Amino acid sequence: MGKSESLSISHAPPAGAARPLDRDLRGYLATNSDVVTRITKPVSIENIPALSAQSEQPILFENIAEKPGFRLCDILVKHRHLQARALGVSKAEYLRTLAYRLRLPPRGFKYVKDGPVKEVKQLGKDADWTRLPVPIHTDLEEQPYVTAMNLVKDPETGFYNASHAGTIVSGPRSGLPSFVTPHTHVIMNKYREIGQDKMPYAFVFGIPPAYEIMANYSGQHMDMWGELEMVGTIMDQDVEMVACETIDMSVPAHAEIVVEGWVHFGKMFDVGVSVSPSSYFLPKSSRLPGFELTAITMRGDRPIYRNHQTCPETDHQPLPRLCHEAMVYNRLTEMGLKVTDVRFPTWGAALSCIIQFEYPRQGFVNDALMLILGSPWLNTKMVVAISPDTNIEKASDVYHAIATRCDPSRDIFVVSNTRGSPYDPSAALLPGDAFWRTVGKIGIDATAKARHDAKDFIRSWPRNWGKVRLEDYL
Repeated sequence: MGKSESLSISHAPPAGAARPLDRDLRGYLATNSDVVTRITKPVSIENIPALSAQSEQPILFENIAEKPGFRLCDILVKHRHLQARALGVSKAEYLRTLAYRLRLPPRGFKYVKDGPVKEVKQLGKDADWTRLPVPIHTDLEEQPYVTAMNLVKDPETGFYNASHAGTIVSGPRSGLPSFVTPHTHVIMNKYREIGQDKMPYAFVFGIPPAYEIMANYSGQHMDMWGELEMVGTIMDQDVEMVACETIDMSVPAHAEIVVEGWVHFGKMFDVGVSVSPSSYFLPKSSRLPGFELTAITMRGDRPIYRNHQTCPETDHQPLPRLCHEAMVYNRLTEMGLKVTDVRFPTWGAALSCIIQFEYPRQGFVNDALMLILGSPWLNTKMVVAISPDTNIEKASDVYHAIATRCDPSRDIFVVSNTRGSPYDPSAALLPGDAFWRTVGKIGIDATAKARHDAKDFIRSWPRNWGKVRLEDYL
């Protein structure tokens, strides 16, 4: 808690110029080679999921035994320092920069006639996405699972909506995409309303991670812009787009691989096991539309397949929530709080949010907690407020703050019967519904408080803690 009744909140643009960003993934990996783990030994596609999940930084497999013509990368945004690199800024400036850029107008596209993603074209029966290095993510799944950014085009506005709808590869030219985002369903309904039972659809593999951050934006925007129109805004550069071969859409010209086709929603398919961001096999069943593949285009020189290993703690957890963090930052700042950080931590099962800030007087913390608990997303089941002196990077420090700065009788409140995540096994299924659930939510105030004696919270550390390193003596 701050010492004064007011806090000085800066609404100025982030300080310092951002580093220019690479326009393609291979350039990004080269620029950030100091944090990229390159695996040159032969690796089976069956082992890549387990190996990727062990990495804490970008990993590039350059020698896939079953797919010698391809490379595969993963773990591009798992940690904050990697997210900062995606925007070309420092770790300290990342959240503020993203929050600021999301309030700017869309930059739009630069349309080009050709691009690297057109170097190889496979059309019709020549197109087979089982040739791509698509892994099976877990032991209980039986089919390869695509996790790439995908695009749909609003037939009314022409805006491009982006998401990462996981898709089961059910055959050489077929798949089953799982649409969760409400805007995709709105667009599907627009196609139905104009008398069509299918819509054009494109998968985009291998773009810089800033694309993926923006692709997971969730908020009111489709009446003004689509996510893809904002990629140039958060990257501060023009995005070149090139026309597809078989559908009336355009895609990033510098992508590694693009898969084109149609989603048919006239017939739905019952699907069983798939893994969720909470690392459970939920929901237990889904009804999904079918995807018909019509073309694959790609770069000619060993294209890079972008994988998002789904478990245990990988890009799969933070990526859909990075724009959420920036939007929470903006909302808390509007309250007059000096926000230090916002996290949906990988270890929070994609159901928990930590907000870190200073506040001028009593009442602000509960208001902040209620604001986030009542957000439009389904991943704010547990919200914890902490002070700036708590290390938000460490689950142990956050837990320590809860244990020592929170009196459950005064500093915790529960809200019952709210919308639950379909990925939360503790939530109650709606009667007669195998997908949607209800659940309670909890707000926890683990901040330092005026009623506390500050001297009681002086942490004990060994002499010379942080000044000497054990590894120097080994």
